[in-house]
Amino acid sequence: MSGIYIHIPFCKQACHYCNFHFSTSLQLKDDMIGAICKEIEIRQDYLVHKNLTSIYFGGGTPSLLSEGDFVKIFSTISRYFQWTSESEITLEANPDDLNKNKLIALRDLGINRLSIGIQSFFNEDLQWMNRAHNATEASECVKLAQDNGFNNISIDLIYGSPTTTNQMWEENIKKALKMEVSHISSYCLTVEEKTALHHQIVKKKIVAPDPERAAIQFDILINFLTDAGYDHYEISNFAMPENIAVHNTNYWRGISYLGIGPSAHSYDEAFRSWNVANNKKYIDSLNQNILPSESEYLQPYMRYNEYIMTGLRTMWGVNTDQIVLIGNQFNDYFLSHISREIEKGMVCCTDNHFILTQEGKHFADRVAVNLFYED
Repeated sequence: MSGIYIHIPFCKQACHYCNFHFSTSLQLKDDMIGAICKEIEIRQDYLVHKNLTSIYFGGGTPSLLSEGDFVKIFSTISRYFQWTSESEITLEANPDDLNKNKLIALRDLGINRLSIGIQSFFNEDLQWMNRAHNATEASECVKLAQDNGFNNISIDLIYGSPTTTNQMWEENIKKALKMEVSHISSYCLTVEEKTALHHQIVKKKIVAPDPERAAIQFDILINFLTDAGYDHYEISNFAMPENIAVHNTNYWRGISYLGIGPSAHSYDEAFRSWNVANNKKYIDSLNQNILPSESEYLQPYMRYNEYIMTGLRTMWGVNTDQIVLIGNQFNDYFLSHISREIEKGMVCCTDNHFILTQEGKHFADRVAVNLFYED
C-alpha cells in the first residue's frame, strides 16, 4: 500500500488562521503544474509499491485548478504508477468553487472523494475567519456534489472560534448530520505564529479563542457524532464505519507515501523528506532537474516517538507488539511510563492496545510528550 500527496499552493484569499504554504497569486500556476509533473517523473522510484491505494490533492485550494491542469497531473502519474477505481482519489475543495460543470468534470477525471472546507454554516464565523465563501454556499455545496455523483464526501468544521457560541456549534453539527455526509473532520481553532489571526490578537484587535469553550465544544462534537453512528477514529476525524479516510489513515499508521509540490513531505519508514516552501525556488530547482528537498534519517527513538504521537491519536491506539519491532528498550520504557497516564485517567488498555480516554483526547499531545523517549 502507498499513496501520493500533491500540494497545490494557491488560494483565492488568506484565511486568518491558516499557516499552510500557499500564495494568493496565480501568476505561477502553469509553471507550478509543470514543476509538479517534473517532480513526479524524477521521484518515480521513491515508492516501492507502484499500485496506489490513494491520491490526495491538498493545499492551498486544489479546486482552483482547471480540468486541463488535472489532466496533465493525472497523465504524468499514470506513466509511473497504477491505481484502480477502488483507489481513493481525494480533492480538497472550497464551496465557492463547486458548480455543476466543475463537479461533473472532477467526477469524470476519476476523483471519487471530496473534502470540502465548509468550516461553518454561519456568516459571522466565515467572515471572522476571512473565508472566501458564504453560509448559503456552505449549505448548498454538499447536495450539489451528491446530485452530481459524489457519495464519498468529507466536510471540515472549525470549533472554538470567539464568534461560535455553543448553540451555534450544535447547529453546525446538526446541519452536517442532516446532509448525511460520510466523514467529518473537525479542528479546534488554534493560533499559529505568523498568521493574520496571531497578529490581530497580539495587537489586541480581536479577542483570543477561549480554551474552555473549545473544550466544551469538543465534547459536544464527540457526543453528537458518536451517538449518530460515526467512529471517532482520529482526534479530529469522524467517519461512518465504511468511510474512514484511506490516505490520512495511512499517515497515522506509518505507511509510506510520496509528497509532491512545495512544502510537501514524504515518508518511507527509514527517511522523511520535505520540499522547499517557496513556489519560485521549487519551480526553478525542478527546471534544472534538481529536487528542492531535504531529508533526515529516522533514528529508532524518533520512530518510537512518532508512533506514540500518531498512534495515540487514533481509535486503534498504541500496540506494544509494534513498539517491540522498533526495539525492546522502547517497549520497556513505554511500559514504565504508561501506568502514570492510566492512573490519571488519560489512557485505558484493552487487549494490549493503549487508547486515549475521552478526557485524554483533550490532552493528546501532552500525553504523547510524557511518553517520548529522549536519545
